[in-house]
Amino acid sequence: MNHPKKIPLVLLLLFLAGCGCLNPFAPRLTEELQAGDMVITEQTTPDEVMQNFKVAYTFRDSMLYSDLLDTSFIFVYFDPNEGASGQYISWERQVDLTTTGRMFRHFQVVDLVWGSTLSESVGDEIGEVSKGFDLSLGGESGDYRLSGRATFSFRKCSDEKWRITRWRDESDI
Repeated sequence: MNHPKKIPLVLLLLFLAGCGCLNPFAPRLTEELQAGDMVITEQTTPDEVMQNFKVAYTFRDSMLYSDLLDTSFIFVYFDPNEGASGQYISWERQVDLTTTGRMFRHFQVVDLVWGSTLSESVGDEIGEVSKGFDLSLGGESGDYRLSGRATFSFRKCSDEKWRITRWRDESDI
C-alpha cells in the first residue's frame, strides 16, 4: 500500500535535520564575527566584562547588559551644545538601562567592535580600562557608524563579578 502523506513528512524531517541549530530570530554571525567572540563569560575580570558588553550589544540582550553595570553606575559624556562652551552631562544606571533598551529595540543590527586598549590599570578590587571602539547601528531609519574611545571604571562586587561603575565617553564629536 502506498502512503503519499508520509512522503512530505519525511521530507520535512530531513529538511529540519539538515538545518541543524538554525535560529531564525538570532542575528546572523558575519564573517567578521568569530564564534569565540560571542561567548558569555563569568565576569571574573574587567576583560570578561568587556567581552560580555560586546555580546550584550551584538544580541541586543538587555538582561546581560544590566548585569554589567554596578548599582552605583554613572555614564558621562561631553555635550558641546550645552551651556556657553559645552559641559559634561551624566546619568545614572536606570537612565542608561532605559536608553540602551530603546537603542536595542530601535535598531535591528548593533555591532560593537572594541579597538585597541589605550590604557589599563587593574588591581585586586578596582580597575580602569580605556579602549577605542567602532559601533555600527542598522535599522529601518538608516545605518549609522560611530567611532570613538571610552574609559571604563570597574569594581569587584561581593558576588565576585566585576562590574562597570563609570563609563566616560571620550569620543570626539
